[in-house]
Amino acid sequence: LVTTMLRLSLNVASTRLILSEGHTGLNAAGDVIQGFSNFIVAGNFVIGIVIFAILVVINFIVITKGSTRIAEVAARFSLDAMPGKQMAIDADMGAGLIDENEARRRRKELEDESAFFGAMDGASKFVRGDAVAGLIITLINVIGGILIGVVQRGMGVGDAANVFTSLTIGDGLVSQIPALVVSLAAGLIVTKGGTRGAANEAVLDQLSNFPKALYMAAALLFGVGLLPGFPFAVFTFLAAAMVGLGYMIQQSAARAAVEKEKADAEAAKAEATPEADANPLRLDELRLVLGEGLVGLANRPDAVLPSKIKSLRKHFSEEYGFLMPSVRIKDDANLPINCYAFQLHGVETARGDIRADRMMVINPEGAPLKLAGEKAKEPTFGLDALWVDRRTADDAESQGFTVVDPESVITTHLTEVVKDNMAELMTYASAKELIDGLDRSYQKLVSDLPVTSPAIMVQHVLQELLLERVSIRNLPLIVEAMAEAMRNTSKPTLILENVRRRLSSQICQGLSDGQGFVPVITLSPEWEIEFTEAVKIVGEDRNFVMSPKRVQEFVLQARQQIQRFASNDEWPALMVSPEARTFVRSMLERVSPMTPVISNAEIHRKVSLRTVGTIGG
Repeated sequence: LVTTMLRLSLNVASTRLILSEGHTGLNAAGDVIQGFSNFIVAGNFVIGIVIFAILVVINFIVITKGSTRIAEVAARFSLDAMPGKQMAIDADMGAGLIDENEARRRRKELEDESAFFGAMDGASKFVRGDAVAGLIITLINVIGGILIGVVQRGMGVGDAANVFTSLTIGDGLVSQIPALVVSLAAGLIVTKGGTRGAANEAVLDQLSNFPKALYMAAALLFGVGLLPGFPFAVFTFLAAAMVGLGYMIQQSAARAAVEKEKADAEAAKAEATPEADANPLRLDELRLVLGEGLVGLANRPDAVLPSKIKSLRKHFSEEYGFLMPSVRIKDDANLPINCYAFQLHGVETARGDIRADRMMVINPEGAPLKLAGEKAKEPTFGLDALWVDRRTADDAESQGFTVVDPESVITTHLTEVVKDNMAELMTYASAKELIDGLDRSYQKLVSDLPVTSPAIMVQHVLQELLLERVSIRNLPLIVEAMAEAMRNTSKPTLILENVRRRLSSQICQGLSDGQGFVPVITLSPEWEIEFTEAVKIVGEDRNFVMSPKRVQEFVLQARQQIQRFASNDEWPALMVSPEARTFVRSMLERVSPMTPVISNAEIHRKVSLRTVGTIGG
């Protein structure tokens, strides 16, 4: 508005000079207007009129009309979207995702955005009015000047038209150029839209994202320069400038990508590299401790152990939906030189002994190995193995033996350690991270669970599922099942059973064999009756009453059936009634933790069962 008023005030002042002093000559309105008049008009005021008309068309029809329309649409869309954005802010605050201060800040940003688009709508009207006013003032100057020159000053019609038209065109050009600049600036600001940052930054950012566009523009300019009659040198210079700018932008983007990749690699290596404790009191969730002879597996320039561990984390995320914590690798002079150990929350869980410069050979059929090498036990499963040199390893592999490098021995062991302790590693922080990764609607559903600490309840359910190696990838369905169950009960056991029922398709798919059947071990009718009588249901409480002798007999019979398949690495599920499932699982947890225990209610309707054994039958 201020810019428009200043320009119009100058326009009014120059109009007064032209009309009052124009009869004295072309220098009546000042040297600036005279200079523009002589340069553009060049002795022929028709040329000046044409040039002035072109500038008016560019300013009024092209720039001003377009920016006005954009400002109108942006203002309308901004106002229409304001209630929805306001409700989203209130919903986030109600769900506990943001605090009151953050909500207040977002509301202020929303108000500023709405005020900006409204102001730009009004400003575009000022700019458009400025262009119209300049055109009207020019017409007044021409007509009024000719009348004043002929009627009052006694000039001839031709002389008056030449003088006053030349001065008016010069004045119009002087005023239209800043008006054109103001319109262009307003158009740039309006068309920038919601892009963050200043307008010049937005333009440069868009150009830097598409350097190929500059190359295409350079090719087009060079092609135009080859056309007959066009200045080849000028267009070649412009094309070269475009190529140079595109190359600089492309190189800058390539350097940024390399630096980012290097930073990511350094972060990943730092995540799994032996290091001294900056804080000796720090308790890592998961730690790999290496003896002095194994440190090179992690800190050599070509070390593959960190990348293998990173791949393992991705595997757990995809298969179980479980965020495996970062593995901090440390060296420990107190460990035997070729020994490694895993620690969970500072407590050693497992250890093994390997040879960093050799390969492990295992016979998958379990027969003795007749090769030259150092006898050993495979740390994870306790199989007989040999440590051999690289050449012998190649021979062993050609004979059908399994050959494993030392890094794979460690990661295989780590895999089983994590699987056995997923429930313990599902800390409150891990559960909260999973919840925060949900869509907002499901985050709201979690916060609406009728318990004092919904996140802790979700953590408990996830721990129970992971304890039985049930994937938690479908966290939204788990949350829905929890909310559904908690409308009727607050018992964690009943909530868990409802979650498992909702996950029946996933559970059965994980237990099915290669032929699409789920192999199960069932209970004999006698055991079914005894378990039904042993489970005492009082309201929502369930108690299990069975003599220790009968419990021991059941465990022995179950172990006999399970061992028939365990020797072939087969683990059929034990199917029991829903009421007894939890108690049967607790009985078998110590003697056969790998055996899945499912209830009849967890069998999906489209799944076919295959009974492979019966306990007590």
